[in-house]
Amino acid sequence: MTADLSRLGEQDAKDAPHVESLHLDVMDGHFVPNISFGMPVISSLRAVTDLHFDCHLMTTNPDAYIPELAEAGADLLTMHIEAVPDPTRAAARTRAESLEYGLVINPATPFAAVAPFLELCDLLLVMSVEPGFGGQKFIPDVLVKVEQAAEWVESRGLDVDIQMDGGLTPDNASRARAAGANVFVAGTAIFGAPDPAAAADQFRASIEDK
Repeated sequence: MTADLSRLGEQDAKDAPHVESLHLDVMDGHFVPNISFGMPVISSLRAVTDLHFDCHLMTTNPDAYIPELAEAGADLLTMHIEAVPDPTRAAARTRAESLEYGLVINPATPFAAVAPFLELCDLLLVMSVEPGFGGQKFIPDVLVKVEQAAEWVESRGLDVDIQMDGGLTPDNASRARAAGANVFVAGTAIFGAPDPAAAADQFRASIEDK
């Protein structure tokens, strides 16, 4: 979402050696007050990179296009618990397409909303900004939910990654890691830098050094 959409394939292919995944923000203008892109853009990107595609569905009906997203080249679909309060069916449909499944929780939503469904997930995304726009300021209060999620996952022996997205920088990402996150989404911190590849390397180093 924070990349130059007129040069998206070029930027992503150039930065591929510096990251492990592309976080693709799919927004419908209903669940969040913004519109981004959908299957045609994802399919076009798949033609230029083999990177893992982490598709964050900020939509009111995130399970409506699961087969189409799989065909476009998605690897992981994450859906907001606020949009699918009982994600059991959506998780099953996603796995039927041989895709990974994850849930997303907004800053104001308590961890208890997703806790019963973590066994369905490969990943839990804890939003550290309100979803829909890039360049927002990191909300540190959500780190409590990261800690709760990490404790829940460990105590139950679940194989679930904990991802944070929103306002992350090399300065605050170490706090997210200390709380228990192990997957980090960086948009503005990378694409807003003069040299995105160098910024990605700096971001990784700031986490690995802690």
